[in-house]
Order: sequence, then C-alpha cells, then structure tokens
Amino acid sequence: MKKYKPEETLLLQYLGSSPTLRMVDFFLDNSLSDYPKNEIAKNLAMSRATFFKYWKVLEKSGAVKITRQIGRATLYELDKQNDIVKQLIRLDMTLARKSMDKSVEEEQRNKPMPLSQAQGS
Repeated sequence: MKKYKPEETLLLQYLGSSPTLRMVDFFLDNSLSDYPKNEIAKNLAMSRATFFKYWKVLEKSGAVKITRQIGRATLYELDKQNDIVKQLIRLDMTLARKSMDKSVEEEQRNKPMPLSQAQGS
C-alpha cells in the first residue's frame, strides 16, 4: 500500500478534509484491499477517539461493510453499492478526469511548435 497523503487528493482539495471524508478518501485511494480499523486510523494519522467517533457515522450510513475476519481483526471496505458511495466515486472520477484534461491542455500550450510549422511551411 502506498503512503496515504490526504492533502494530495483531489476529492479532499475539493470538499475539504473532514475526518469522515478522509476515511472515505482512504478507501477510494486504496480500493484493492480491505483494512482493519486500526490500520485505517494509523494511515490517517488520526487519534483513536476521533477515528471511532466518525467511524460510527460511516457504519450507520452503510458506507462501509465488513468483508472478513482474520483472527480477532475485522476487515472493512467501502460498500460500492451504497448510493452515497456511488456518488462520491463518481465525483472522484470526474475530478480526476478534469484534472487530467487540464494537465493535457497545459502541456499542449507549453509544447514547442515544430520547426516546420514555425517557418510557415
């Protein structure tokens, strides 16, 4: 898993970095696996008290679901069937697409003109 840096994500730049959004964003950036609560809190550099306060909100909304048990650890992932999660995924994808389009446009603007075009051939 790559080092999670919430200040770098487009979703949090756009919506702000509330604890609940940071948790959702963690799952969006690390969607290929499931995670125990302690690993999520550690990666978010969030106090246990803050983490568990806002984790309850995600559980009650149905945004996260249990995937499996490993020993005493319960692992979770985003519930991609949840309507709110679907909308957040769509927003995240839209932000990424717009950012990529903007980067391509800037690259095209800054690209030097081929010599043959500059000479008017």
